[in-house]
This record gives sequence, C-alpha cells and structure tokens, in this order.
Amino acid sequence: MNAIRILIGVALVASLGGCSALDKLARVGEAPTLTAIADPTAQPGYNPVTMPMPAADPVAYQANSLYRSDAKGFFKDQRARKIGDILTIKVTISDQAKFANQTSRTRSSTSETGVGGVLGSVFNSVAPADVTADAAVTTSSGLGDSGVGSVNRSETLNTQIAAVITQVLPNGNLVIEGRQEVRVNFEVRDLIVAGIVRPEDIANDNTIESAKIAEARIAYGGRGQITDVQQPRYGTQILDAILPF
Repeated sequence: MNAIRILIGVALVASLGGCSALDKLARVGEAPTLTAIADPTAQPGYNPVTMPMPAADPVAYQANSLYRSDAKGFFKDQRARKIGDILTIKVTISDQAKFANQTSRTRSSTSETGVGGVLGSVFNSVAPADVTADAAVTTSSGLGDSGVGSVNRSETLNTQIAAVITQVLPNGNLVIEGRQEVRVNFEVRDLIVAGIVRPEDIANDNTIESAKIAEARIAYGGRGQITDVQQPRYGTQILDAILPF
C-alpha cells in the first residue's frame, strides 16, 4: 500500500515538473517576465493583520485649543501615515552566528555471581576443571556515545526599497508591504519586505530602518537562467524526497 502511495506521489510530482518544463520550453530565448503591479490586499492569500489592541481613548476637544487631546504632533508633516502612503525602508542585515558543541558519554559495568557452600562443592564436582564456583555467572556491559556539531553563518544585506501602507491598526501602527523587481539580462532579482511599524519610528525624511519593523518578513532572491542552473533537477529533488537513505 505504501509503495502505491509513493508511486502516485512520484507521478504527481513528475506531472507538475513536466508542466513547469513545458513552460520553460515556451520561454526559451526570452527574458523572465516581471510581475504586474497590483494591490497587495487583492492578492490570493492576503490576510489583514490582527494584533492585540488597547482600549480606544475617546477624542476630546478643549475650549480655545488648537489641537485635539489625542494628537501626536502639533505640526503636520509629510511622513507616511495613511493607507496608500509610501515610505522608504532601509534594509540593513548583518548577522553572524557561530556555535560549536561537543558531547561525550561513556558508561561501563561489570558484575560477578558465585556459588559457595554445599552448592559450590556440587557445582565444582560436575563443572569442567577450568570453571570455578566463585564466578559462576559473569556479566559486563559498556556504552559509549559522542557527538560533534557546529554552525558558522554570516549574512549581509544592504539595500533600500519603497513600501506602501496597506493597513492602519487601531493603535496607530502601520502595516507595510513593499516589492521590488529588477531584471538584468536574463535574471530577475526579487526583494520583498513586509511588517508592522510605529509612526514615531519613521524619520523626518520618510525612511525607516528594517531593525524597527515588527513581524518583519524580508525575502531576497531571484529567478531566471542563473537560478535555474543552481537548482537540482526534478529527478534529483524527487529522489531526495522519497529515498529513506
């Protein structure tokens, strides 16, 4: 039964790979197409962000006052604050992680059981000459285990991307999403940034650092001829998925 399921899975993956291969054949000699500009909230799978919110404060106006009580600034500026506004994200990622772990465990045990007295005499009378009653039963065991692991990773990314405010949360925080595609010859570089920012963290020049984005989702990749060469073939990916060894 499991073999039938595996064969069915292989056939489905192969058919999907065949469709992708046909698409690639149809685009031979052509550059990768860019994605059409569209409303992010209208894309399949888009879900509005819902976060825990404090109770809303009622808006109150004071007599002879120039501003309302819930205003966050006296003068109006041009920084992004409404749905559809654009701000610039300074993506700066410089991560380095290095871990080294080593474990070793050893255990050994030995036990002997002898027979004395009358039973020992009877045992010696019937046992071979090289067997004695003082060590009638002897057991020993040993266990050894060792492991070594290490991680050495370094990542650096410095770029800028413009993002659009797609949602304003009840507490004033802004949900942003930005996409950028650059095509050079037959390779497209994709950059996607999304997350939640505070209006107070937006600088005077309408920029914000990526480190100040909550729930940040940053994707940097590419597609095209170079990316296709770097990927394993469909057959190799199928074997990697189903082979148990």
